[in-house]
Amino acid sequence: MKRPKSDSYSLVTNFWCGVRNLFSGKKILDSQVLDNFEELLIEADVGIDTTELLIEKLSNKFPKIHNTDPKELSEYLKKEITELIEANQLPGSTEIENTASKPYVTLVVGVNGSGKTTTIGKLAYRYKSLGKKVLLGAGDTFRSGAIEQLSIWSERVNCRIVKQQIGSDPAAVAYDTVQSALSKGDDFVLIDTAGRMANHNHLMQELKKIKRTIGKVIPAAPNEVLLVMDGSTGQNAIVQAGDFIKHIGITSLAITKLDGTSKGGMLLGISQKYGIPIKYIGVGERIDELLFFDTNKYVNSLFAS
Repeated sequence: MKRPKSDSYSLVTNFWCGVRNLFSGKKILDSQVLDNFEELLIEADVGIDTTELLIEKLSNKFPKIHNTDPKELSEYLKKEITELIEANQLPGSTEIENTASKPYVTLVVGVNGSGKTTTIGKLAYRYKSLGKKVLLGAGDTFRSGAIEQLSIWSERVNCRIVKQQIGSDPAAVAYDTVQSALSKGDDFVLIDTAGRMANHNHLMQELKKIKRTIGKVIPAAPNEVLLVMDGSTGQNAIVQAGDFIKHIGITSLAITKLDGTSKGGMLLGISQKYGIPIKYIGVGERIDELLFFDTNKYVNSLFAS
């Protein structure tokens, strides 16, 4: 099986183009320029809190500067943004986590339409490409077609799947999935769940039940609660992340749909606001276009012309 490409990616963004135009020529870094820069950050979906922090850092670094050098400013902003993200990344985090006490169980959550099930399929492909045994759990028993969609992915990736009928108890599916993984010696377990919003309290409670049920089979599981978010939703994604953190607790993020109209800034906003590491980004529709997140590549793409 072909190994997923993971050495490069690009995000479509006009962020630095706007910054470069704003600071080009002989300008004083006054309140008007900073206000315009603030607008650029907000338009890039960075978020208000993170924007205010960057504006403060910028005004402290370049007080009353004439002839603002876009290159110098670019390097400074790259450095600050990199540090903001890296402060929340897990030190030494790797794609293949420690599976000494396998299976490594990941509970995958997110709202409908975020690309959750597709992300599970692509993640299964990455693990399989690295020689790992993968098991999928079709825990989204609410949405019509969700089980079928995950089944298609299991066939495409050539991995096992545990599933029941539409309307079945999702916690029971999760229980059977983890038990099967233990008996068959699988390395990774990826459990799908129904799409949820904060006002869907019964679904949020069901999600907590799934988590408790998994823990009864393997006390340390789930090892990871991965929140999948649609990168094109902008600042709404920051609000969604807060809802999931409050109800279930999130250990890592996967940001999808960063290949089209997405501006990419919401990654920075979520990381800085909630302190949750970003683990994967989706940059296209192909099976190999779910990539292990690299801070430096992300920042460089944000500032690309």
